[in-house]
Amino acid sequence: MLTINHKVIKQNISCGESGPFKLKGSSLRGLAGTTIGFFVGFASVALYGPTAVKFREAMDLSPFLVGLLVAFPSLSGSLLRIPFGAWVDTSGGRKPFLVLLVLSLLGLGGVTMLLNLTYPDNMHGLYWLVLLSGLLSGCGIATFSAGIAQTSYWFPRKKQGFALGAYAGLGNLAPGLFSLILPFYLQRFGFISAYFAWFLFLLTGTVLYAVIGINSYYFQLRKAGKTEQQSRAEAFRMGQELFPSGNVRASLLNSARSGNTWSLMAVYFTTFGGFIALTAWFPTYWNELHGFVAVKAGIYTAVFSLLASLFRVIGGKLSDKYEGEPASLVSLVIVLISSCILTFSGSPAFCMTAVILLAIGMGVTNAAVFKLVPYYIPDAVGGAAGWIGGLGAFGGFIIPPVMGIIADKFGKAGYSAGFAVFIFLSVINIFIVYKLYMTKKESVKGSNGQVLVSEPENL
Repeated sequence: MLTINHKVIKQNISCGESGPFKLKGSSLRGLAGTTIGFFVGFASVALYGPTAVKFREAMDLSPFLVGLLVAFPSLSGSLLRIPFGAWVDTSGGRKPFLVLLVLSLLGLGGVTMLLNLTYPDNMHGLYWLVLLSGLLSGCGIATFSAGIAQTSYWFPRKKQGFALGAYAGLGNLAPGLFSLILPFYLQRFGFISAYFAWFLFLLTGTVLYAVIGINSYYFQLRKAGKTEQQSRAEAFRMGQELFPSGNVRASLLNSARSGNTWSLMAVYFTTFGGFIALTAWFPTYWNELHGFVAVKAGIYTAVFSLLASLFRVIGGKLSDKYEGEPASLVSLVIVLISSCILTFSGSPAFCMTAVILLAIGMGVTNAAVFKLVPYYIPDAVGGAAGWIGGLGAFGGFIIPPVMGIIADKFGKAGYSAGFAVFIFLSVINIFIVYKLYMTKKESVKGSNGQVLVSEPENL
């Protein structure tokens, strides 16, 4: 198996009329660029959950409308992952990544301006403008699928778990860190100042990604004028193992035809969609059910988000060592147990223990899912990342309003009862992953079960 040299590689390549050029970058630079981009992309939506109470007070919103407000950035942040993830298979990732970051800048800048002009006394009737700003801001979350595919093309199969776990885990630290910092920032500098500060952070991060972010060798060769076959051959010799199957349409169609894409999407809907949903929902949960002040609610929310992100990094390594399916099964059982505790217990101590378990289970499963993508959908990684990341993250849009409806119906007790949603979803997911694993074991029976790397066809 060929491996990637982690030192910076710069090799002269002859490109006929276009003249010689140098291949740039390394796998570590590729990983650093996507991780930074995804981390700052979360800045565009991190404020909506912790500051939802401010919007509720200014616009007199019901629990359902609050749930919709904190979920709306996930609508664009999930659905746009589909086309933008597939776009990576033709562009390499840098261009779609930058487009999404610019759109999120427009959204966060828009709500910042709106708050400066109207908050708090003149916001009645502006709810839909806030939702529109949230929709644009959510484009920052959509960078995930572009980064997943861009990172995958930099790393060999045997290191996919580590690379994607590190990318997504470190990138996902953003909402947890923001949940921890924001309450203290609000106390010292105020509500509107926070939006302006986060806008400047996002702008700085966008510029930083533009400088560091780089496409893998295959896409550099294609841009320089090499043919498809020449680009694959040269990139393969330099360590690249994964290659796109065709254009955006082909990548989406090829991945959509695979039932494995939809199985992994269902799991990701619960664990990553649930992660986004709960990061936005927990400030309200701790405040309304347990009576925590904003700072304490923010700290408890940050514990969940940070742990889920860190265990996504650990989950990548576990998936490399023990395979993605066993890691998923164990972690989904943990999600099931913790959801039961949160549904039926009102004790803050028990609930916090359950939140920690929930974070561990979701974090490990999130890493394991994308460890499995190159195995189950090897010919359309970008398209699969789009479907799985996009429709999976759609859980971040669907789940908070559902939990809000339950809270509307049952009152204070509804904030506990809403976690029954995760009991139902985790049971389904356990069945899905078990079936995948049994099918895989049958397919490799009589062999050593290894995935072999061979030269690209027609070279």
